[in-house]
Amino acid sequence: MLEINYAKIHCMNAKVPQPIHESYRNHRRQLFWQIILPITLTTLLCLALIVFVGIAAFRDGGDVGRWAAVSTIWIVIPIVIGLLLTLALLAGLVYLMARLLHIMPAYTGMAQDYVHKTALYIKRGADAVVRPVFFIEGLGASIRAFFGRK
Repeated sequence: MLEINYAKIHCMNAKVPQPIHESYRNHRRQLFWQIILPITLTTLLCLALIVFVGIAAFRDGGDVGRWAAVSTIWIVIPIVIGLLLTLALLAGLVYLMARLLHIMPAYTGMAQDYVHKTALYIKRGADAVVRPVFFIEGLGASIRAFFGRK
């Protein structure tokens, strides 16, 4: 027989009340003032701007070409500023490279000499490591050749 305990079912569906701490109230207040209100005001401002531009552009034979030019200007301004910053950065780099090229040849020549010396030491070391292996292989080949086996 299946016995149902209605008291347990009722307790399982009951909602536990949220504790109301000072930090929780601060969080709720900050949520409204720092997130919900600014987003709502920004959305309303954008919608009002869209309506204003629409009314101004299309009312009484409004000049759509002028508004298109204004929109293009507002789109191009950030691009121009970014390109000017990039141009200034590149000009600074070119200036620094020109200054460095006056002092670099002596140091690059010294660096090139050190690289060549290091390469020679590495080759000499690698040859010294494999010399015993080649000697043993050559000795084995000479013995096989002497006895006629391949």
